[in-house]
Order: sequence, then structure tokens, then C-alpha cells
Amino acid sequence: MFSLLLAAFSPGCSRQAVKPGAGVAPVLVATAVTTNVPVQIDPPPVGHVVPYSTVTVHSQMGGIISEVHFKEGQPVNQGDLLFTIDPRPSQAALAQAKATLLRDQAQLKNAKIQFNREQKLFDQKLVSQDEFDTSKAGMDALQGTVQADEAAVTNAMLNLGFTEIRSPIDGITGSLLFYQGNVVKAPDDTLVTINQVHPIYVGFAVPEQYLPQIRAEMKQRQLKVQATFENMNVPPPQGELTFINNTVDEATGTILLKATFPNERSVLWPGQFVNVELTLSELTNAVVVPSPAVETGQNGEYVYILKPDQTVEERPVTIGITYQEKTVVRKGLAAGETVVTDGQLRLTPGAAVSVKTQ
Repeated sequence: MFSLLLAAFSPGCSRQAVKPGAGVAPVLVATAVTTNVPVQIDPPPVGHVVPYSTVTVHSQMGGIISEVHFKEGQPVNQGDLLFTIDPRPSQAALAQAKATLLRDQAQLKNAKIQFNREQKLFDQKLVSQDEFDTSKAGMDALQGTVQADEAAVTNAMLNLGFTEIRSPIDGITGSLLFYQGNVVKAPDDTLVTINQVHPIYVGFAVPEQYLPQIRAEMKQRQLKVQATFENMNVPPPQGELTFINNTVDEATGTILLKATFPNERSVLWPGQFVNVELTLSELTNAVVVPSPAVETGQNGEYVYILKPDQTVEERPVTIGITYQEKTVVRKGLAAGETVVTDGQLRLTPGAAVSVKTQ
């Protein structure tokens, strides 16, 4: 019985011993390369999109809105007509001011004629000094009256102009708060709010320890800023850092920064939250490998190097920053060397491997 069992077991042992590829670990590999790597704040701060400027539109005179010339949410340009306040009271006031001016101008003309006549008679000593002075005072008084009338006409024309309310900036209109037929009180009532979105700001806070480096880099060049957000189907908007707040927030230990984006395609919208990538500087000709290639052991970071004989070597490395799933290797690795990126759990120094494709 024992010999039969041994005979039955022996073929199985023989098949296992000659199994092809036994002891060879399958791995994925990649080549270390040199490239320029941006130095950014990690993790990226969350930013808040705010308008470049915001204007609340008020009326400078009271009255009834006779017409609204835009639809809420519509883009408008500086100078576009937004509202018309009933102009009839202002037109009547202007007509009255012009009529008063014409009347007083006629009286002034007559007073000048009278004064010229009195001047000749005074020179001939046919009228007294009192009569002459009275004539001159009457003419001077009418000159002042005419100047006041001219100012009243100018004021009436301004009030008539105020019946047309125009956009002070390029921007996007918000919700319409007063409609045709509503009575507006000046200047208390807000008619609409306009946000300027070209360009637009993104505000974000960074830890205060970055402040010295940010200020030093800004003295040398404009710092680039990129914004990203979920479900973005366009290239990330690009902007520049333009503002550093004048104080650090004592409660959070952060400082507020603002970046200006041209926002030509209106990708960014006021109130939106975005991830901000602020590039402080750039590492040139840095050796990088895929981040999964770097392992951490008791003695620090290391990578497995694929040798020409299809075995691996464990090599300690000194790493730097990580950017877009790539890690900078500051020491211990040269460009062109091949590193293992997957399958390290089955490896030991000198182990044989087979390179697999993904």
C-alpha cells in the first residue's frame, strides 16, 4: 500500500519541480527621466472665486420705472441703458428752467440798454449819481439772476439725464429687484447688482510659513496660479498672483492671497470653490520616477532597480517633492535607470523578475 501511494505522489512532485517560471516575480517597470518640476504648495489650497468688482445700482432720483432694458442674468457693457425712470416731471422742470432763463435774459438785455442810456446822461451830468448807481445795481442783479437761471437749467438737464440709468461697468447682471411700474426711492432702493467677471479674482489662504518664499519669488517674477474643480471639461484656467493681504489671520495662522484670472471663457463664476495650484519656483532637470516606485523601509526610502540580467537591486534614495504622481529623486538614482513600479511585495535583493505589460 505504501509503495502505491508513493508512486501516486511522485508524478505530482515531478510536475511541480519543472513548472516553468517558478521563483520569477512578475513586475511593472518604468524609466527614470529628467524633467522640470514646478514647486507648489502641497496640499493645494481651496480657493473661493470672487468678482473683480461689484456694483449695486441705485437711482439718483425718485420716480416710476417706465422701462427695463435688460433681462436679469444678462451680460452688459459699460454705458448700456438699464432702466428708464419716467422722464416727464424732469422734462417739465427743464422746460420751466429754460423759460425762466429766457425771461431773465430779456430783462438783462433791457437793463443793459437802460444802463448805457444812464451812462451817457451821467457823463453829460444830466442824471444824479444815485440814479446812475441804481441803474447799474439793477443790471448787476439781473446778471446774477441769469447766472442762477443757467445753473438751474444745468441742474434740470442733469436730473433729466438721471432718468436713464446706465451700467457703470462691464459685467453680469443679477436678480432684478424692481420692475416696470415700481416706484423707486432715491438713493435707498437697490435696483440690481452687477458683477464684473472679466477678469475675476480667486481668493485663497496659505500657511504663514510660505509667506517669506512667496514674497521673495514675487519680487523676481509673476507667480503663476492654476484653478481646477470637479467635472471640469475645459483646460484649467491660468492666472497670476496679484495680492498678498497685509496681515496674517491669528486664528488660523494663514494669510489671504488673491490671484487674477482673465476668465475670457467665463469658466470661473463668483461664489465657486476651486483647487488652487500656486507655482512658487521650478526644479530644472530633476530626476523623477512614478511615485509607486518609491518604497519606505526601516532605513528610509528605497527603490528596486532592474538590472540587465533581469534581477533587481534594492537601492536607498533621497526623495524630494511629488507632482502629478511623479516623485523627484534627489540622490541615489540616475536618469535612464529602470525602476520597479508594481510587484515590490514579492521582491528581495537579487530576486529574478519578469517584466509584464499592463
